Amino acid sequence: MIDKRVPSLEDAVAGITDGMAVMISGFGDSGVPVELTHAMLDLGVRDLTIITNNGGAGESDVAALLREGRVARLICSYPRSVGSHWFKQRWEEGSVELELVPQGTLTERMRAAAAGLGGFFTPTGADTELAKGKETRMINGRLHVLEDPLPADIALVHAETADRWGNLVYHLAARNFGPTMAAAADTTIVQVRSFAELGELDPEHIVTPGIFVDRVVQIGERA
Repeated sequence: MIDKRVPSLEDAVAGITDGMAVMISGFGDSGVPVELTHAMLDLGVRDLTIITNNGGAGESDVAALLREGRVARLICSYPRSVGSHWFKQRWEEGSVELELVPQGTLTERMRAAAAGLGGFFTPTGADTELAKGKETRMINGRLHVLEDPLPADIALVHAETADRWGNLVYHLAARNFGPTMAAAADTTIVQVRSFAELGELDPEHIVTPGIFVDRVVQIGERA
């Protein structure tokens, strides 16, 4: 019997080790797997490569990983936003490496990894500092740059509801990077507000099929 539900956050993040590449879903505050990220922080793992949209703000999730010195490399589109003082501090002291990727390219690189593609050409970033050292090609009179696929060891994803097979539905904008990351990582770990019985989820509403999900933990409604 397939059952990907695990009883606790500790069980969900078991096996994450030093040096892994970890994708963390979310756009701003929407869709961030805060509880899973803090459970990973509690593991004490270090030298992580974090792949996410932005560099966190305040004292939680990605910002907490930066604050505690657990991030060796950050791959993202927006390292700085209101309240992202921990990225600023770690960057200025030289303790974190940054790879800046335009948002559409970030998503497409993850999608390429999920699809098993060797990369793709895009005009975004061509003839700029972001294209430095990368292969370029003129296509239909426009300069394009070759972007590599972007896989990860782990994806931490926030979804709304799951069944025991790991089929996922999302709530509004919280969907953002979750489906792409779930397909691009070797192991996908998901936190949800609720579980559904098999057959309760409308197949037309399932965005991430369970084949891309390894573990699901219920966190319930936030206060």
